[in-house]
Amino acid sequence: MCQLTIVTTAGRPDDVTMKLAQFACNELGLPFEPRKKRSVAKMSELLNANIIVAGKNRFEYYPKDVKNPFFFHPGTAAFRLKRIANGEIDPFLEACNLLKGDTYLDCTLGLGSDAIVAAYQVGHLGKVTALEANRNVAFIVKQGMKNYDYSELPLTSCMREIEVINAEALDYLSKQQNGSIDVIYMDPMFEEIIEESNNFEPLRDAGNHDLLTREWVQEAIRVARKRVVLKAHYKSSYFDEFGFKREVRLTSKFHYGVIEKTTP
Repeated sequence: MCQLTIVTTAGRPDDVTMKLAQFACNELGLPFEPRKKRSVAKMSELLNANIIVAGKNRFEYYPKDVKNPFFFHPGTAAFRLKRIANGEIDPFLEACNLLKGDTYLDCTLGLGSDAIVAAYQVGHLGKVTALEANRNVAFIVKQGMKNYDYSELPLTSCMREIEVINAEALDYLSKQQNGSIDVIYMDPMFEEIIEESNNFEPLRDAGNHDLLTREWVQEAIRVARKRVVLKAHYKSSYFDEFGFKREVRLTSKFHYGVIEKTTP
């Protein structure tokens, strides 16, 4: 049974936060619960529910029994784009081999950092689509990418280019035509924790933990025109199990694997 989610406002509601809360209710089909000076933890306990909080500057998502909220922030994408602009190699882009104008599908959006970097690489002529199976997480990231106030370009423009879709990867892939997307990327939740970010913990608790399956990989191979890329913990069995050519990174706890569809 799915956990109930309710929407409320920040501690001191005003017209702005009330409108944002109503927007979230309408978008997600969720009930509204007045704050009434209660803490988020108390509301979650009393209502046995996840909580989405509408604040003036952002939406926050509190999965039940999780103390730290999940909220959108570009995270590593900001400094990664600076490094790329300075000519440094980004391992993700190296694995994906994305070109200007390419189409790219991120099967596991999560915090969205890789999708932002992909959007920068493919440019305005390309297209980045990102899937997130958890609808609350998808809503938070989608709204964050649309409204995050960040003056530095190209980060802001990259975020605005991404199409976020609330969907299961396998279900979405099954509806796509053969060879219709240049690069397909999958980054299933690691069995072992790597991220050292407080913002990652609520995502780990709330996000889907679907295991990579042969059907998922086969569908990705069918739909991909150029390559399928996997990011996984260096101890993961996925690389060998599903035929990904691993790109070993001796100083990193995660590796990329590639299934090539065409020869250069």
